[in-house]
Amino acid sequence: MQIKRALISVYDKTNLLELAQFLQDNKIEIVSSGGTANYLKEHNIPVILAEELTGWPEMLSGRVKTLHPAIHAGILYIRQNPEHEKSVKEHNLKPIDLVIVNLYPFQKTIDQPNNTLEQAIEQIDIGGPSLIRGAAKNYESVIVLSSINQYEDFKQAFLSGQLNTQKSLEYATRAFEETAHYDQVISGYLSSQNNNSANKINLNLNLEQALRYGENPHQKANLYSIPNQKNIIQAIKQLSGKELSYNNWLDMDSAWNLINEFEAEIPACAIVKHNSPCGVALGETVTEAFDYALECDPVSAFGGIVILNQEIDLEVAKKMQAIFLEVIMAPSFSDEAFQLLSQKKNLRLIKIPLDHEINSPLYKSIFANGLLVQSPDNSLFNSDNMKVVTETQPSDEDWLSSLFALRIVKHIRSNGIVIVNGNRSVGLCGGQTNRVNSVKIALEQASDLSTNGILASDAFFPFADNIEYCAQGRIKTIIQPGGSIRDQEVIDAANKYKIAMIFTSIRHFKH
Repeated sequence: MQIKRALISVYDKTNLLELAQFLQDNKIEIVSSGGTANYLKEHNIPVILAEELTGWPEMLSGRVKTLHPAIHAGILYIRQNPEHEKSVKEHNLKPIDLVIVNLYPFQKTIDQPNNTLEQAIEQIDIGGPSLIRGAAKNYESVIVLSSINQYEDFKQAFLSGQLNTQKSLEYATRAFEETAHYDQVISGYLSSQNNNSANKINLNLNLEQALRYGENPHQKANLYSIPNQKNIIQAIKQLSGKELSYNNWLDMDSAWNLINEFEAEIPACAIVKHNSPCGVALGETVTEAFDYALECDPVSAFGGIVILNQEIDLEVAKKMQAIFLEVIMAPSFSDEAFQLLSQKKNLRLIKIPLDHEINSPLYKSIFANGLLVQSPDNSLFNSDNMKVVTETQPSDEDWLSSLFALRIVKHIRSNGIVIVNGNRSVGLCGGQTNRVNSVKIALEQASDLSTNGILASDAFFPFADNIEYCAQGRIKTIIQPGGSIRDQEVIDAANKYKIAMIFTSIRHFKH
């Protein structure tokens, strides 16, 4: 493809001078406007001003610079098309063979604290996307560079004679990805400003990592991120170990969401296996929290994922090294802990930030091309409607343990049951198709530690038989949403066995 004239209009001027000098060295004219033109002229790069082609000056505080037929016709006309050639000659239009454009920083603007709607609106680029889309549409005749990351690739392709139609199509594809992403960010932001439910959701995912395979080796898989203000995926840093798998990412997500229930002031640990918690505990130290979490179900913890909400020190690292784990996650690792744990070449060490304000929508694909979208489950209980419904009252310590159990059961697959003793889980069960089985399995796992323990349920108890089993396990307090038509039968059974029961009024189904 032959290039005689380039149009440059960029906000981000990184590496621009090197590229402009390359174009000048190869006798390619440069057309530009506004700040880009001034920048190039200040650095002694010859520039043809856009207004010399259009006959119109910039206007409306720079909002209109390149929106003119003399510019867009030069980009859009199809070479070797007789009708187009005739129009170009008739109107004395100059062809533009290369378009180099990047857009106003809308995302960066809305990421700034205390930004206003007016500030965001001013960062909506109009001319830039028009230039990019026009050049990309006419990719057989025009090259478009929409990212500074393409500059070196373009120069190499130019010098090696590989700047062909296929390469131009690659650039055009990237260009439409850029403008689609840009529009998606704008529409998402504006929707958030007026609390409207979006009629269309354009996720425009960013590829973050190609995975070796999916849940099973015969399945293909990739990791993508949804553009938003908090890109946790990009904040995650793998410090050592082999490549993360699809199942690792699922388990890491479950562990991260669970650990964010607990403030960082108190050491907390969670162990996750097959996307389900198998041990959660608080402690005076991270070592104590890990010990208690492991004791809940050491068999399931084998090959599991561990997350802590504080730095991993050498003491707890020694205990972790003694067992087989897939992933260890924490906000930080001490140098000594890292040196020890990284000796296991396959063990993945992940540095990850905590985030107690998770407000992004949740997505779940259904029926191949359907998408369920919901807000995150950020409500733990309703303080106005939370009440003790039994004659027996929980102690202050029981209240604290009940709320601890509630934080865990929220992350257990329904029908979810959690038994805690003090500040550690001792029995967990989820994924059962009836609640009484979940109660029985959790009690069996807890064994003698269920005595004077606290039991949390993600949804109401439909029958009093659940309370009979709780009594056999010597459960002291039950916390559950309530709301069953048989609530009174359940309350009567709790009163019979002198078990305290708290109704929260909020259920936590997790499917």
